[in-house]
Amino acid sequence: MLAVEDPATGQRITDVPGCGPAEVDKAVRAAAAASPAWRATDRRAALMSCAVVVEEAAPVLAPVLTEEQGKPLREAEAEFAGAAARFRYFAGSRTESLVPVDGPVAAITSWNFPVQLAVAMLAPAFAAGNTVVLKPSPHTPLTTLHLGRMLAEVLPPGVLTVLTGQDPLGELLIAHPGIRQVAFTGSAETGKRMAAAPEWRQLALELGGNDPAIVLPGTDPAAIAERLFWSAFANCGQIGVAVERVYAVGPVYDGVVEALAAVATEVVVGDGRTPGTQIGPVNNRPRHDRVTGLTAEARASGARIVTGGPLDGPGYFFAPAILAEAHDGMRVVTEEQFGPVLPVVRCSTVDEAVGLANATASGLCGSVWGADEEHAAEVAARLVFGTVRVNEHRADEPFAGSRWSASRAGLRE
Repeated sequence: MLAVEDPATGQRITDVPGCGPAEVDKAVRAAAAASPAWRATDRRAALMSCAVVVEEAAPVLAPVLTEEQGKPLREAEAEFAGAAARFRYFAGSRTESLVPVDGPVAAITSWNFPVQLAVAMLAPAFAAGNTVVLKPSPHTPLTTLHLGRMLAEVLPPGVLTVLTGQDPLGELLIAHPGIRQVAFTGSAETGKRMAAAPEWRQLALELGGNDPAIVLPGTDPAAIAERLFWSAFANCGQIGVAVERVYAVGPVYDGVVEALAAVATEVVVGDGRTPGTQIGPVNNRPRHDRVTGLTAEARASGARIVTGGPLDGPGYFFAPAILAEAHDGMRVVTEEQFGPVLPVVRCSTVDEAVGLANATASGLCGSVWGADEEHAAEVAARLVFGTVRVNEHRADEPFAGSRWSASRAGLRE
């Protein structure tokens, strides 16, 4: 069995099944057997039924999501709304024009958006006529398991199976000879291991990022601070497309640090089930330890913690931290923190900021902030990321990654 933990208390919630080779084989064989009939099904109607299931499940499962993930309840509810909308979008697609892969799909999701990431993989796979074996993160298996059972009531047997468990469950799943495509959201290190596997697989990988934001001279820090802050700290900073490093150019630097710190000190950190909470706990102890370690290491190397840091008491709470005088020799800058800490780097010129921003193997999103939007757009055009925006960083429309942040490939057998 696999224990599920409440990050707000550090206590066990319940246990879910710990699957192994036998369960993997059974699920993949069932998915393969269900494929021919599923491709002949009216999948638009099935996808619409899935959307209804997600909407009706939200009042029951959003509190479960908050309990195991930590995010405020309103954000958990929004995650279900977005997942239902995604099913509806693909229900309106021309499913007959989509080409399925020749066999079941393995979908492996991360713990930051368990429902949203699962449906982002399920909806297009179902629309194309694929069956799916879904493995959620061992840190957040409970909501996905419940939702999978509900979806199974409106889908033919074998079309969707949810497997829960610790590593090496994911490796067992993607190594199964019946799996022909892998959709994965997670670390670049794991993605590289998948790409090195000897078996033939189609891969769709979203491998995180280390997104930069450049603040140009002449910008009013107070005018952008709120938007820039939440671009970094929404979901406790646990978003692949979050701002993870800020490059402030010239005399604007001190004002940017002060304005971000002013927002941070007013934010309510607490249990996601408590009304008024804006930022919940870090999802799990390993991530909390990593963010704490990166922050302490940066401070020892000369960074100044203006505000924020780990909080006393039970649970994995970490007040949003603004780090001044950070530089690119620090791991908190050069590596994805994936947590509630934001280093601000001082740059003398725009050219220096662009060079430092581009000096990464990741390539999800970038942004440029400035009063002169035409000039900001010119600077933005020099950033080598899948999606680059001006005076905003995260938005509702789709984003695309580049380099190691997102890749699609077929591997030789």
